[in-house]
Amino acid sequence: MKCEHCTRKECSKKTKTDDQENASVDVPSPAQKNGEKGEFHKLADAKIFLSDCLACDSCVSAEEGIQVSQQNAKDFFQVLNLNKKCDTSKHKVLAVSVCPQSLPYFAAKFSLSVTDASRRLCGFLKSLGVHYVFDTTIAADFSILESQKEFVRRFRQHNEEEPALPMLTSACPGWVRYAERVLGHPVTPHLCTAKSPQQIMGSLVKDYFARRQNLSPDKIFHVIVAPCYDKKLEALQEDVLTASRGSRGTDCVLTSGEIAQMMEQSDVSVRDAALDTLFGNVKEEELRRHDGANSDGYLAHIFRHAAKELFNEDVGEVTYRALRNKDFQEVTLEKSGEVLLRFAAAYGFRNIQNVVLKLKKGKFPYHFVEVLACAGGCLNGRGQAQTTDGRTDKALLQKMKGIYADIPVQLPEASTHVQELYEEWLDGTDSPHVQEALHTAYQGPGQPADSRDIKW
Repeated sequence: MKCEHCTRKECSKKTKTDDQENASVDVPSPAQKNGEKGEFHKLADAKIFLSDCLACDSCVSAEEGIQVSQQNAKDFFQVLNLNKKCDTSKHKVLAVSVCPQSLPYFAAKFSLSVTDASRRLCGFLKSLGVHYVFDTTIAADFSILESQKEFVRRFRQHNEEEPALPMLTSACPGWVRYAERVLGHPVTPHLCTAKSPQQIMGSLVKDYFARRQNLSPDKIFHVIVAPCYDKKLEALQEDVLTASRGSRGTDCVLTSGEIAQMMEQSDVSVRDAALDTLFGNVKEEELRRHDGANSDGYLAHIFRHAAKELFNEDVGEVTYRALRNKDFQEVTLEKSGEVLLRFAAAYGFRNIQNVVLKLKKGKFPYHFVEVLACAGGCLNGRGQAQTTDGRTDKALLQKMKGIYADIPVQLPEASTHVQELYEEWLDGTDSPHVQEALHTAYQGPGQPADSRDIKW
């Protein structure tokens, strides 16, 4: 299966075999180069898996690879150790945000309920010196709500001369990177402009929370705990200049597996603690998730919203129909024999390649596609549920799916905190601040990068 041209003119991976899907790009960390051994030095250095990052290893520059390798436990502990020294001018407030697809991994791995796992994780991080531990579900709320509005707008504006559809999701950094760096037009105009949950969480922490705590954004060191390595790449390119006055929204990304390894190697006494909220003294809230089997469920939420908004149809349970394979599924809204909406979910490289080929040929029947780089969705991210030889731990993953399914689903519209934030943080749902804080624009191959971006 042929790749498109990379930003380096020619892609080195002409075909993608199963071995290549499990291959990785190893980048020596500064610690390796200098022979240093820090706390938890046995932790593996960051790796970029080709099955995670759809843009093959040609698209990862040496400079970028070094920056990714620096997003590891050593970087995290360096900040923790600085906070223990006397020079308070170098102290930082450490905030950690945990992705909802990471919590089932900790629950399954340590044989805990998901609530107990969140409390154990929070307690462990705070025992190390972390000040705040947040759940990124609220950031996904914003991303889904903005995606819903954008789809309805695109549907109403769509015409043959200037096609606004299909709309392709933009929450998965591996997919977005591939679309921007490799595909370009005619794919990038179809990417939803809503920022990903990680990008929005960066703005929430470095802008809203910082102002609430009367802190300068650069005084906060923000860590994301995520199920895949692509989030590390995404953090390098986060554009939150308007939201946090030039401070990068996410300073470091650690995978769930890296954190679990820390927990296993640590002899620190841990006292369980509840997750924090962005709002200060708010009582502990029940964990919740969005309506996706293994991910944030953009398809289900946008499908229901569009059915009601465009056709005044109330949709209860969303029925998926597997087509080519279990990772390519279709959902339709039909009335009197007419298909009103046709949505699809495409997970994994091969399904994405098929979507792209049909889109380029102009033979694409879908109004919307939820696209994820990882086959099986976010729970199956390469940063968690892996065996020692780098393969998926199928038994553990099955337990994780059951745990995730049991977490209560809440619609983003039902979150009172989100509605309050729209008013308090963004001056309303239709203000210019919404566009600045919650939306982005995409580059294509050969287009000038942002001044803060990697030089290719």
